[in-house]
Amino acid sequence: MPAMRRHYALNGLRLLHSTARPGAAAKPAPGGEHAGIRAATLQTTLTDSPKPIVPKEKLVFGHTFSDHMLAIEWTAGGGWGRPQIKPYGPLQLDPSCSVFHYAFECFEGLKAYRDAQGKLRLFRPDRNMARLNNSAARLHLPQVDGAEVIECIKELLRVDKRWVPEGQGYSLYLRPTLISTENTLGVHRANSAMLYVITSPCGPYFPTGFKAVSLYCDETNVRAWPGGVGNRKLGANYAPSIGPQAEAESKGYQQVLWTIGEDHELMEVGTMNLFVLWRNDAGELELVTPPLDGTILPGVTRESILELARGWGEFAVSERKVSMKQVAKASNEGRLLEVFGAGTACVVTPVHRIHFQGRDYDIPLDPAHPESQAGPIAARIYKTLLAIQYGDTPSKWSVVVD
Repeated sequence: MPAMRRHYALNGLRLLHSTARPGAAAKPAPGGEHAGIRAATLQTTLTDSPKPIVPKEKLVFGHTFSDHMLAIEWTAGGGWGRPQIKPYGPLQLDPSCSVFHYAFECFEGLKAYRDAQGKLRLFRPDRNMARLNNSAARLHLPQVDGAEVIECIKELLRVDKRWVPEGQGYSLYLRPTLISTENTLGVHRANSAMLYVITSPCGPYFPTGFKAVSLYCDETNVRAWPGGVGNRKLGANYAPSIGPQAEAESKGYQQVLWTIGEDHELMEVGTMNLFVLWRNDAGELELVTPPLDGTILPGVTRESILELARGWGEFAVSERKVSMKQVAKASNEGRLLEVFGAGTACVVTPVHRIHFQGRDYDIPLDPAHPESQAGPIAARIYKTLLAIQYGDTPSKWSVVVD
């Protein structure tokens, strides 16, 4: 950490403050040309106007932001500059920046949790950093040293610790974002960029909480395609989904079920990975999810669910192509047991109904869980992941901040 800093109390917290003056420009980190990110050079400038904490019961996902943010600038000639924690506020960017014109942007989503002892925890942040680099590579944006960025994020969490709400189901959502800041028009590799991280206290992703949702199978629009960027977390993947999502909602469904091809092969559900539990054609109990064929986002929660289920060894676990026609057939034959989505924001979201080719297919729900309407496997996975994320169950996936 920086050698020159001082401590002082703010609302009962022990915060860090560097000697940098507010608004000071980021200086290049030591190391010369093409320098990498170095958490040891981090500078922290605290806000002099801390915001009041919003009661957790009133939190709406993505609407409230903490006092500070992390920002690191990059240039092709000098590499990464000095990381800075500074008051949350607007970015000053030229109107010609290529991020505005050509979608030179990728991002990540992860959460910080407060355990029963008050310690802060991150869930598999190394996987988010690896995926960020994978997304950046497709855009020819600079790579980051994931371990160094995680150390910077830990310091941001220490500074804004009071913003991490208590209680299971509540967390601090982190949004690392990498953008091109080059201020020239023209589609070419960026010569300058910025990585920044903002944080947002949140409760359940869906206002209904851990409840089953309905899906509308979109038979016209396609989320991703072979050779495209469906396996990267780019902003360009999300904006085009707004129209189909609005259409699904107008028909009385909460999320879009994305498929591809004449047989409507399953892809994703809304912004989540998709899982199906059924008895397959061979009569075998199987949990199946679409494969990482370049069209599917490699979700951290998806990966974790697969590892958990395979570790249980109670049913087959597969990554393979499955069509909506096969799901409909299984439903007609009484072999369809559960369908659920999975992602960082929602963790697990059970599904109770899918509309496909003019008909609704009802998904069986476990009467033992009337409060959530979840099937037994979805409920078990949800509870298991929460126990790890909040530190109730020891796991290498849970990284303690302090």
